[in-house]
Amino acid sequence: MRIPSLVSFIGFVLLMAGTWCPLLRPFHLFNMNVYALNQPYGLVILLVAVIGILGIGLNKIKLVRIVSWLSLVLVLLLFIAAYMKVHTSFSFIPFKSLAGFLASQIKFKWGWYILFTGPLLALAGSMLKTSKYSR
Repeated sequence: MRIPSLVSFIGFVLLMAGTWCPLLRPFHLFNMNVYALNQPYGLVILLVAVIGILGIGLNKIKLVRIVSWLSLVLVLLLFIAAYMKVHTSFSFIPFKSLAGFLASQIKFKWGWYILFTGPLLALAGSMLKTSKYSR
């Protein structure tokens, strides 16, 4: 396996693992992963990661490049949706200070780093060129 394919493989495995990592912690009670936020969307991200791994196994570099861009867009859309949901979920409360306090009690967790690192590694691996003199 060539080095760029290995980098892409690690990226897609990180994307798969990132779906089970904690992303949000509402009111310091429990952690929420992608499947707790939106299960069908999480399954789509997981399916995209599996397609990327199959593309690496079949040595289809263009497929890996397209899937890595798609996974980056999906993770970015998930982050924007989570950010908007957190900051607008208490907009029905007429007191802005109370609504702001409640919104600040929903914390973003470390799973976002893994979820973003996966597609970025996959994209970097699909964009790297191998030397023509490599063994």
